[in-house]
Amino acid sequence: MTAVPAPPGPEVSAPPEVGLDGGATLLAWLRRMRDEQPVWRDPAGRYHVFRHEDIQRITADPATFSSDTVGRLSGGEKQSPGGTLLLLDPPRHGKLRRIVSKVFTAKMITGLTPRITEVANELLDGLDGADRFDLVEAFANPLPVIVISSMLGVPPSDHPQFQVWADSLLTVNWETPEGAEILDRTVRELDAYLREHIAERRAHEHDDLMSLLVRAEVDGERLDDEQVVSFTALLLLAGHVTTAVLLGNMLLTLDQEDGLLGELRTDRDRIPSFTEEVLRSRPPFLKVERVPTAPVVIAGEKVPENSMVNLWLLSANRDERVFPEPDRFLLDRPNAKQLAFGHGIHYCLGAPLARLEGHIALNLMLDRYADIRVDHDTPLSYFDNRVNVFGLRQLPLTVRGA
Repeated sequence: MTAVPAPPGPEVSAPPEVGLDGGATLLAWLRRMRDEQPVWRDPAGRYHVFRHEDIQRITADPATFSSDTVGRLSGGEKQSPGGTLLLLDPPRHGKLRRIVSKVFTAKMITGLTPRITEVANELLDGLDGADRFDLVEAFANPLPVIVISSMLGVPPSDHPQFQVWADSLLTVNWETPEGAEILDRTVRELDAYLREHIAERRAHEHDDLMSLLVRAEVDGERLDDEQVVSFTALLLLAGHVTTAVLLGNMLLTLDQEDGLLGELRTDRDRIPSFTEEVLRSRPPFLKVERVPTAPVVIAGEKVPENSMVNLWLLSANRDERVFPEPDRFLLDRPNAKQLAFGHGIHYCLGAPLARLEGHIALNLMLDRYADIRVDHDTPLSYFDNRVNVFGLRQLPLTVRGA
């Protein structure tokens, strides 16, 4: 009888790539790290944290664990100027988040239901009854980009350009000279485009999200142009990724779990529970980063001030100490503690929008198709770990009309 090789552990030089086998080796490595070395220093000097308890505690303590990874690791004590909300610490983060939250409300997101439904139907109509298509290219990628562009007030003629920018920000390898050049060009083009539209909205009020951002204020303070650009770019990138990856992971899960497609078709009220279990088992982002503001001890390991600390959300969501049988997909599992969208002050603002788009998209697909399967004749392509996304670049489907 052939012995089953032990999963990799602390001896590796880097976490296993998702693309090796769709994440199976990575998940086995994370399981072993939770048990044997809950805090690991990799050869490059970065620290990795794997247990749910530690990750939840760290993300709830912004005073000790800064989100300003750019400012602190570049040797400066100041936070990144302007700065995306993701990189800001209190008190600056709180004020800017309150301004943005006055605009990006639950009521506003719920009010997007007709527009999301309209866009999703148009994309599915555009397939012209095809029985084979790539979910990511034809549906999951364009849906959130068109919705976000519409929210911002971007003219429909510019939606394709927004798709190009969103794809470039997500998929280009920034560490290569060619990738760095594409990234620099993308950032400059997007910045110039947004500043032009911001200037127009400062001069003339429009009925769109960009106008609301320009005019929103807290304690007499408004967002400046750089901050509006920063939040808009964040919304484009993060809103695109969370929904596109969530939709791919939802359809992949339906293909892997026998009978689940039929259960959801019969009882649509279970789609929210299904979505939460997909987010737990396959969160869109692998990890988030923090930097200690002073020397700390995490799970018995001393971690120096101003060290990069990677908090593995994927590992936290599979932690046996919190989720019994974590590798089983349980449709009605209590998932209040899952960390797919983070925790604490940086909990993802776009989480309700991603959930809403996922629910609407899956309902519409169940309406249209009597059967939906992954086309396993075509190899699946996953994002690599550098992109920090746990999902598929392409997901070929075969469908049969209802």
